[in-house]
Amino acid sequence: MTFAWYGHLKTLGSKPLWSAILVSWAIALAEYCFQVPANRIGYNSGISMQKLKIVQEVITLAVFVIFVRLWGGEKLKLDFLWAALCMCGAVYFVFRS
Repeated sequence: MTFAWYGHLKTLGSKPLWSAILVSWAIALAEYCFQVPANRIGYNSGISMQKLKIVQEVITLAVFVIFVRLWGGEKLKLDFLWAALCMCGAVYFVFRS
């Protein structure tokens, strides 16, 4: 989803909006084809929806940090580390029971 939502800003900036939308939806569809079965498998294995959502957010943010650095060329700041640690704390508190 990260590339679907933000990748077009750099690569399709001069193209019409509708083309960016179509490319983004095609990329998002591929990700949904993996995410939906993964959530179903996790839920059927006894992982609650709340836990699945927290894990999804942590994965999304980790991928986004890598994407911003490599694709966007932006520098990472120490604040991102603190935010990542807070997300790890969220995972800990959700799964500790």
